[in-house]
Amino acid sequence: MGDSVIGTGVDLVENDRIRVLLEKWGDRFKSRVFLPSEQAYCDSKAAPWLYYAGRFAVKEAVAKAFGTGIGPDLGWLDMEVVKDPDSGAPSISLSEHGRLLGDRQGVTRILISLSHTHNFAVAHALLTKETP
Repeated sequence: MGDSVIGTGVDLVENDRIRVLLEKWGDRFKSRVFLPSEQAYCDSKAAPWLYYAGRFAVKEAVAKAFGTGIGPDLGWLDMEVVKDPDSGAPSISLSEHGRLLGDRQGVTRILISLSHTHNFAVAHALLTKETP
């Protein structure tokens, strides 16, 4: 048995774009895109926009990997960026709605990679399913 790739997505975000959105829309933007636990984590940092940008990129990459984009099939709040409890690496947790989409597509794993520079955040998502 092994895994087969069934979807891949990548997203690049300008950190300053997220900083401007946070300044302009504040809690309205945060509550539309990020779950309370994500907001608490990002807001605890000295430069929160950098962490919001990374999570934004992860969510976009996951939605692209599913082939749906952000919309009725998979919304912003259907995904939570979390740390893997074993490795500390970024990971994704799906809401029940998101898990149903994953089940329909046969997804058994979602692998995430996230990187930051001073100006950009980039994320890659890979969806796999177990194969006999």
